[in-house]
Formats: sequence, structure tokens, C-alpha cells
Amino acid sequence: MTQLALVIDLNVCVGCHACVTSCKEWNTSGIAGYLSDDNPYGAEPTGTFFNRVQTFEVGQYPDTQTVHFPKSCLHCEEPPCVPVCPTGASYKRPEDGIVLVDYDKCIGCKYCSWACPYGARELDEHQKVMKKCTLCVDRIYDESIPKTERKPACVNACPTSARLFGDVHDSESEVSRAIREQGGYALMPEWGTKPANHYLPRRRIEVTIHDDELVRVDNPLKKEIDVGPSGPVREQTLDDITSW
Repeated sequence: MTQLALVIDLNVCVGCHACVTSCKEWNTSGIAGYLSDDNPYGAEPTGTFFNRVQTFEVGQYPDTQTVHFPKSCLHCEEPPCVPVCPTGASYKRPEDGIVLVDYDKCIGCKYCSWACPYGARELDEHQKVMKKCTLCVDRIYDESIPKTERKPACVNACPTSARLFGDVHDSESEVSRAIREQGGYALMPEWGTKPANHYLPRRRIEVTIHDDELVRVDNPLKKEIDVGPSGPVREQTLDDITSW
């Protein structure tokens, strides 16, 4: 059985939000319909987004790193949002594993959002229905689009290729290899939802900085600077050159 999903590499995501804006642009004009965003900056901000990027500082000062964490519907293989829906509006497609919402059946009761442990469901303020990531189902099967571009809008927009898309049940797919070879993991497996989307972990990079790399070539303060074991040295300044 096919299970389409995203694999996100946290090591190369730079938090540019290209995935956020491209997602909203495509889906507003697609099957998702209007995505309200009337009060994004108030004391109690509201707005409908399928994809959000959260930024965290991890570690203990001064040894800290910034992590950008994209978050959207994980298209769980055992989605808890589906069985709690009283009208059957939330459903999982058997042919590709994508979890969707039928707006004609949705009554906006929010049961699905309460059941989702990942906070991936949002109520549209105008249509009063629950909305979520569709994996751009209206794009990935559109034969009028070049085959190389039949991917979710967020995948095509990512400038660092931090987002991969494919069938995680196909052991030879790009996403499956990335999960297998780079230690990909699913969020909160203890909930038993079996998220299809995976993340590739941060790989710590040690950078060696030599003493002389911390010295400015122009030495604006014209001070003697201790450089390595050779003791204090005075860097040549522009004044020294022009006084020759």
C-alpha cells in the first residue's frame, strides 16, 4: 500500500518560511479554498495555515544552536482525527494514505483538532470548517504540470532541499533511503498514530576557530593583540602604511 509523506531535514532547514508562503499561495487558489488570515498580529492572533515553522534555541549558553522546525499534518497511518469525526468528514485515502477533510460534511465541531496530538488542525474563521495540509493532492496528480514539479508546493519552494516527498512504504524511494540512512524519526511514536511524515535529525558540526581568525586585519583599536604562543604582536595599520 502506498503512503505518501514528507521527510524534513532539520540540518539544512534555514527557517526562511518559503514553504509557509508557497503553501498558502497554492492552497488558497486550490481545493483548500479561502484560508482566512484576518488578525495575524493581534494580542490573540488568528489565521489558517497548513504549514508553520517554529524556531527554537537549544543547548546551554554559550554552546547553543538555532533549530527551525517545520510542522504540518503528519498524515498518520493510524490517524486519531478520523474515527472521532461524527460526520465522516475526516478520512484517509486508501490509494495514497493522504488524510483529507470533506468540507461538505464538516460541521466545525473541532473533535478532530482535540484528537490530534500534533496540533495540525485549524478552524477557518470564514467557512467554519476544519482545514489541514492536503499534501497538495490537487497538484501531485495534475498531468498538466511538468512531472518534475508534481510535488507539494512546499517541496518545490524549499531553497535548501530540506523537504523530500515520496512513498515511505517503497523501500527504494528517496524518502525511505533518507529515513534509513540518516536516522529519520517520527514525532511522538508513543501515541501509536504512526506518523507518515518523518524528520532527519540535526547533525552536530564542530567548527575549529584558530586564534588568528579572531583578529581583525585592520585592527581598528590599534592595540597589541595576543596571538597564539608567540606572545603579543602589533598588527600593521593603515596609519603605519601611510606614514612610510
